Amino acid sequence: MKKIIAFGASSSKTSINKEFATYVAYQFQNASIEILDLNDYEMPIFSVDKEKENGIPQLAQDFYAKLGSADLIIISFAEHNGAYSAAFKNILDWTSRINMKTFQEKPMLLLATSPGPRGGSSVLEIAKGRFPFQGGVVKGSFSLPSFFDNFNSVNGIINPDLKDQLTNIIISIEI
Repeated sequence: MKKIIAFGASSSKTSINKEFATYVAYQFQNASIEILDLNDYEMPIFSVDKEKENGIPQLAQDFYAKLGSADLIIISFAEHNGAYSAAFKNILDWTSRINMKTFQEKPMLLLATSPGPRGGSSVLEIAKGRFPFQGGVVKGSFSLPSFFDNFNSVNGIINPDLKDQLTNIIISIEI
């Protein structure tokens, strides 16, 4: 059975991006799903001085190993001032010190959502442009605008057009 690792790139305990990543992961058939919580990987803010003094934290190594165990990685990005959340960026910085190809040539589905009408599209574009340089094989991307208008915890995406768009992306990704 293929393994999907999914997470919201936010440390919020009530992250809509974690909720969205979880929902999308479970749309795939015949896969085992593991949902990560960035709060389980909280580390000191990356600096070369800290790395020199203490080495790479075990949590960074654990996160890197989780990514390596996946047949598909699903990330839904929170947008903080148009870019990654500090929590995600810090994990990315630490794991890139293990291997610049952080994503280890794994297929990826990149997502974003927000309460607003742009749905985190700025951060999604940053990730789509950057992750291939870090060993991510981006197989698809999807932005869900106006999360609270287009999604609920019982039915998932409630806007039929958006649901169809995401379904077509999921069908196109073979794991």
